[in-house]
Amino acid sequence: MRILICSNGMPAGDQAARLGGLIARRCKAETTLLGIAERPGDEDDLRKALEMTNKALQSEGVASRIVVGEGEPVTQIMNETAAGNYDLVVIGAEQKTRSGPYWRSRKTYEVIKSIAPPVLVAMGPTTELKKFLVCTGGKKFIAPAVRLAGTLGAALGATVTLLHIMAEPPALYAGLIEMEEDLQRLLDSKSELGINLTRQKADLENLGVSTVVRIRHGFVLDELSREVNEGGYDLIVAGSSTGTGIVRHYIMGDLTRSILNRASCPVLVARPEHVSPGTGFFRRIFASAAR
Repeated sequence: MRILICSNGMPAGDQAARLGGLIARRCKAETTLLGIAERPGDEDDLRKALEMTNKALQSEGVASRIVVGEGEPVTQIMNETAAGNYDLVVIGAEQKTRSGPYWRSRKTYEVIKSIAPPVLVAMGPTTELKKFLVCTGGKKFIAPAVRLAGTLGAALGATVTLLHIMAEPPALYAGLIEMEEDLQRLLDSKSELGINLTRQKADLENLGVSTVVRIRHGFVLDELSREVNEGGYDLIVAGSSTGTGIVRHYIMGDLTRSILNRASCPVLVARPEHVSPGTGFFRRIFASAAR
């Protein structure tokens, strides 16, 4: 496994280094610390800060190295991920506001939308990753997020909750609610939702991860917030999709963006299947630029 930890030497970057280092240590991952100096003259101080972080990682058995770039952060991260074969990218995210579509730095959202590897956004006071919440729509496209959560969960000794939230249906379908509230009946059913949730649970348990499934009814963000507050989760896992056509740009839906806005713990945004970053338009452009 290869992990890229991004830092500009600020507190958010320190949080990314702590969580990225925790994962790297447990997964025995090869790790790169990417320092990005946005202003000329900041490179020396940034390198010194990264050398201290790198020394701490290596003392804990993490195989790590330092790369320092200068310029626009999103471009620098795109260049590095285009040139390297990373399995996970870890970034920090400070909260800037509590209104509008983007509560955190816009660069956070642009990194997620622009690079091929899954992105772990480190935020909040979290110091361990023991309890994961996977937001599943009960569809097959969430499978990569489930597998990634399982891989990390197995390495970190974490438990996973698969959460599916459904809008309240009309009274005509009250029987459907009763079935969904009886979780075992749902998992045993031949419905698409029941089959997919059962498969996801089995995939996680086959990796040795203790897994439970939860069903909630209501407005998605409200119910997700209640689940997070009641469950004390250390990590939220969400999915993303990709655009079609010649320019393959990842699409962060309103739900994932809202989760990032409101989350008080780290959020892992996983990628869809069957997307080859090695042949994408951006991949070719930035791989050439990196040479």
